[in-house]
Amino acid sequence: MAQAGYARPRFQNYRIAALPHCQIMKNLLDQYATFNHWANQRITDAVLSLDEHQQHQVLKSSFPNIYATVLHLWDVESGWFQRVHQHTNVLFPSRTFNPSMKEVVNGLLGQSGQWAQYVKDLSEADLHQTIAYKNMAGEPFNQELYLLIHHLFNHQTYHRGQLVTMMRELGAEQLPGTDFITWTRQL
Repeated sequence: MAQAGYARPRFQNYRIAALPHCQIMKNLLDQYATFNHWANQRITDAVLSLDEHQQHQVLKSSFPNIYATVLHLWDVESGWFQRVHQHTNVLFPSRTFNPSMKEVVNGLLGQSGQWAQYVKDLSEADLHQTIAYKNMAGEPFNQELYLLIHHLFNHQTYHRGQLVTMMRELGAEQLPGTDFITWTRQL
């Protein structure tokens, strides 16, 4: 079920066969970006099927509830997007307003769509540019863009797994598969 104001993305058919070696990383990151968007859509559809009490019920995990976990996913995608675009003051959605779950979901899906387009538009050379940024503690780092992008999508997979576990604790039985291999099987 697509969210109001959000069109379900159409996913391209990604195949690595016969690519020159220099294009493999670019192709993989394109896939991960599209996969991330797809997986966020699937998990947030399941989250929105829960009632508000379930979304805010305190559970043991990295974050106290499903709402806070989904908000963290959006914060992370937004924060890294700002960092790679060299924003000096990174503004996290959770610190700028108090969104409803539907607003959080729409923000996350919009941001992951931006990531998919951004990565698609990058060249192989772009992926190797060094990005200067500060972490949440204000410590400066310099790393290649491809590492930051890979970290982001790996991080999101980790927390989507937590969301599945949290929803199971709440008694949800019909949960979507959000594994990368599940995404590849539908290509």
